[in-house]
Amino acid sequence: MNAPVEQAVGEKSQRTLTAKVVSSKTAKTIAVEITRVVKHPMYGKYMRRTTRLLAHDESGEAKEGDTVLISPCRPMSRRKSWRLVSVVERGTSV
Repeated sequence: MNAPVEQAVGEKSQRTLTAKVVSSKTAKTIAVEITRVVKHPMYGKYMRRTTRLLAHDESGEAKEGDTVLISPCRPMSRRKSWRLVSVVERGTSV
């Protein structure tokens, strides 16, 4: 039998998502796109779907093209309820 995994008091396991920054023009906010592949229920063809989210970037470290890690947080505005955890990979500068 597997023993249950114990967490320290006050420690939460937050789900994180990997996303690509598509815009960093606004102050302390980045727009990210999450791409996923879903199977069509009738035809079986795999389709690419994207979700565009706004995330809070306090220090302004993420730039367009970067791959970032985001996690949910309390709502900061009408559309912004995610925060930047870290920059995973820097994008290529044009």
